[in-house]
Amino acid sequence: MTIKCKAKMKDGAVEVKALMKHAMETGLRKDKKTGEPIPAHFISEIVCNHNGSEIFRCNMGPAISKNPYLAFMVSGPQAGDSLQIASVDNMGETDSGETVVK
Repeated sequence: MTIKCKAKMKDGAVEVKALMKHAMETGLRKDKKTGEPIPAHFISEIVCNHNGSEIFRCNMGPAISKNPYLAFMVSGPQAGDSLQIASVDNMGETDSGETVVK
């Protein structure tokens, strides 16, 4: 997994955009060669922190497309502040990304 993110001040709030590289397998598809089911493997949770405090949390499931894109608005952070975005998938793998508010 890989998370690319950016954050920009817009009308007094911060618009955060994140692109995550992940297969997001539902567990319903079958391998074309073997016919065996492909195990479910999807991002289950995303958290955004600012100065050590959680400002956004999102639960996801297998219905989200491959390489999901997430955008949201938050208030509080200022230009120059750092935001950290972390994800956990249903297999326990984690990933994170960081951006500075512009």
